[in-house]
Amino acid sequence: MSTSHELFPADELVASIRAYNPKTNEDLIRAAYEYGRQMHEGQFRHSGEPYFTHPIEVARILAEQHLDDATIITALLHDTIEDTRASYQEVASTFGDEVAMLVDGVTKLTNLQLSSTETKQAENFRKLFMAMSKDLRVILVKLADRLHNMRTIKAMRPDKQAQKARETMDIYAPLAGRMGMQWMRDELEDLAFKVLNPEGRASIMRRFITLQREAGDVIERITGDMTTELEAKNIEAEVYGRAKKPYSVWRKMQQKDQGFSRLSDIYGFRIITGSEEDCYRVLGAIHQRWRAVPGRFKDYISQPKSNGYRSIHTTVSGRNGRRVEVQIRTRQMHDVAETGVAAHWSYKDGVRGENPFAVDPVKWISGLTEQFDAEEDHEDFLEAVKLEMYSDQVFCFTPKGEVVKLPRGATPIDFAYAIHTRIGHACVGAKIDHMRVPLWTRIKNGQSVEIITAEGQTPQATWLEIATTGKARSAIRRALREADRERFVKLGRELARTAFEHVGKRATDKVLDTAAQQLRLKNRDELLARMGSAELTAHQVVQAVYPDLAPDESDEISTERAVIGLSEDQQPHRAPCCQPLPGERIVGITFRGEGVVVHAIDCEVLSDYEEQPGRWLDLHWHTGKHKPIYPVTLDLTIGNDAGVLGRICTLIGEHKANISNLEFVDRKPDFFRLLIDVDLRDAEHLHSVMLALATESDVASVERHRDPQRARSPEKH
Repeated sequence: MSTSHELFPADELVASIRAYNPKTNEDLIRAAYEYGRQMHEGQFRHSGEPYFTHPIEVARILAEQHLDDATIITALLHDTIEDTRASYQEVASTFGDEVAMLVDGVTKLTNLQLSSTETKQAENFRKLFMAMSKDLRVILVKLADRLHNMRTIKAMRPDKQAQKARETMDIYAPLAGRMGMQWMRDELEDLAFKVLNPEGRASIMRRFITLQREAGDVIERITGDMTTELEAKNIEAEVYGRAKKPYSVWRKMQQKDQGFSRLSDIYGFRIITGSEEDCYRVLGAIHQRWRAVPGRFKDYISQPKSNGYRSIHTTVSGRNGRRVEVQIRTRQMHDVAETGVAAHWSYKDGVRGENPFAVDPVKWISGLTEQFDAEEDHEDFLEAVKLEMYSDQVFCFTPKGEVVKLPRGATPIDFAYAIHTRIGHACVGAKIDHMRVPLWTRIKNGQSVEIITAEGQTPQATWLEIATTGKARSAIRRALREADRERFVKLGRELARTAFEHVGKRATDKVLDTAAQQLRLKNRDELLARMGSAELTAHQVVQAVYPDLAPDESDEISTERAVIGLSEDQQPHRAPCCQPLPGERIVGITFRGEGVVVHAIDCEVLSDYEEQPGRWLDLHWHTGKHKPIYPVTLDLTIGNDAGVLGRICTLIGEHKANISNLEFVDRKPDFFRLLIDVDLRDAEHLHSVMLALATESDVASVERHRDPQRARSPEKH
């Protein structure tokens, strides 16, 4: 990417397009280049460069994807209707209706405030999907536009950088992934990560450098090993290796709650073959030579993703026991894997790509929007959109052998609602591969799932914490809302009365009607029901009517109101076995004397209460800022050197965390193992402390310590 103020010549752009599309309309490309240059004359970017350098770079990004002339011309003109004297009619008469419609579509997308409030954001997501349904190329231009803006984001104000980076991480990166453009998703995430957490990214980069220094060029050695193995089996294939992007590594560390030193598969390898048959021959050769890691095999060739993605994924233990991820696919599958839905418009040797694996964009977008059209509720729609965009599918089977696609992490509850809402509502249990399992069990690829139903059964509030799909959660929420509406309305009225009195106002019917209207809800009862069910906070309701009087949510939340979902006479007690933190999914178990023990949703102690659903409570942490008063036990192994323990304690203190207890559990000549109780705010605070410890060179390992033996009822507190 050029950093000079000289414009990228039109000749070079045309030459890059002609290389893959000799039949390109060169005159029209040059005319669009000249028109865009004239329209943006005198405009400059934050960096001081002429503004037109930006549309040129967007066009270059799309040319690298071998896209059609209309998309390239749209890129050159995408800001003209919004930012210059150009009009829709003028663009249409000069460059045709197709280009004018695309430019107009990009302009409308640019004006959508996708990172605004939840309700507004949901409406804008609907508009985004409507724009996509008209012509997906609008989104391709917008993604390329965002990619170049992220590449040059350093010229913006720090607050603007943070806003754009968060929007990129929440919306544009997962959208690129959902469209199958994985390379773009990876780069967008990493550029946003660089802005949002520069220290975290830098620490991972340092670890990579250290690893390379210690182990040498691992990629080159493993690539060589794989090539030798395939040649020995007379399989023609190309092998490529790479280290995963820093954000991809960071995400794995967060998901697995592990430090860098304990992470495996930080290297990825891609094997491109000549035929589908060779893909499976390669798989056999790799598994014969290296040990396959159980549970890490996915066959997206026999079960493609909805965006056309096909590939075999497996993870094996390579040199020195180091895990590596391997993706195996043909050249045509690889082309779709690189460009996703965009493959439909890509050219090769002057001909529109006839890739049999390229998905029809019309079918793709209709399938994506179909399930959202039924959602009347704005927030349900938004949740469903985000879940769908972030999803990575698993394939399971009904007892009759029919395939059901679900997102990764789905449970039998999600499976039941995927079959039919009626089946979901009546679910009382499940069998996976003919074995009875708890409803919170995560379904894995290839498993057979059977739902057990009973008449009279109704959805339980705890199912909201178990379900992961938007469809299941929407159906459960609707059913709960109807069943508990009267109770929630009564509770909501009391919450509203207290909240408005707190700012010196009264919660009259007129005030509540106004709040409902502002929040785009049907009526005041709907508003009160949502307050009572904790879907709306009192702060949001007060702010809707009296924005200047609403209390500052940045105030720290007291322990009395930290947990939502308890009655006035119920006291919450954090379970010492799993030590749940604000930000984590939780449930409550009731005990005699009205005490409630709060557990993390994945606490293994909960299986003791599986047959007692009446004791379970659906709880949530308050979403505001919590006090650093929640102890969590960390299991550390550190080098036995002078000053190490002091540095560890200082490091924890620098992250605004207090050490409340420290216990040595093992002392060896070269290392100590110890348990440290650290007082924290929330799950995010925990991750930042653990990452800081994991990057410390004298820390061999750091894990969160959970002890089921410490479970006890509130009477014993």
